Amino acid sequence: MRNPTSPGAADPGRREMLRTTGAVMAAAAGAAIAGPAAAQGASGPSAAARNAGPLGARLQGVQHFGLTVQNMERAYEFYTQVLGGTEVFRHGDFQGDAVHNTLLADQDILANELGVNPRTIGVPDLRGGAQRLDVRFIQFDNVVIELLQYRDADQPMGGPRAFAEPVEHMSPAFPRMMHICFYVRDDVDFNKFITDLEAESARRGMTQVRANRIIRVGTEAERRAAPQDANTNKVTVAPSDGWELIYCKGPEGEQLEFVKALGPVKQRFANTLAARQRAVR
Repeated sequence: MRNPTSPGAADPGRREMLRTTGAVMAAAAGAAIAGPAAAQGASGPSAAARNAGPLGARLQGVQHFGLTVQNMERAYEFYTQVLGGTEVFRHGDFQGDAVHNTLLADQDILANELGVNPRTIGVPDLRGGAQRLDVRFIQFDNVVIELLQYRDADQPMGGPRAFAEPVEHMSPAFPRMMHICFYVRDDVDFNKFITDLEAESARRGMTQVRANRIIRVGTEAERRAAPQDANTNKVTVAPSDGWELIYCKGPEGEQLEFVKALGPVKQRFANTLAARQRAVR
């Protein structure tokens, strides 16, 4: 198994500018809205007590979200150069029995039950090495995104061709669909942020990065012609009052959300996080 060396971060000044004007990744549950979790003090429970306690008390938050991509370099460019994330490390060429069983045993069982070749239900052959898995971890301020690409062994790392075809219909209404939510700073002009995000993505050929509007549009031309203040959905009804949100697709067709949590809803998240931290401690 090869362990590629993580390259140095390109254009640190540009990335810092993006980080100060861009979004900060938020866990979908919203815990990060109130700030990072408090570190466990020296007076906290012993390891034995912790291991005998509730499952929730054994966690320390969400470490990362995983996103399987079709084109690794395109996704990497979006999450680092457009949204300003920082690469932690990359690792790749994963293959062999242990990694296959760890990731895919349930799918092998399903294929056996259906009496079909595992490949027909999207199962790569990591066991035999016909396919390989590469990963890159991207750090935002409070959580990590892991980009994963399953590729045929004869394809280069980071290339545009994954093992499986991408899902064509990416509606967030489908069961098991997920989205990544970025938390926008309070003092950022939200509508301008989305306008700039679309423009920067389009400049890089990522034409799928297009935000929805709060007004009804039936064509792409109508969406583009909508006024800028039609970008943001501002919720005024409790208990979500103070919540502002924009939905759009990422370059891989993944569902993204950008939010602000202001006023009452921000305080609700803060109160809940503080109560949880007291209970866990």
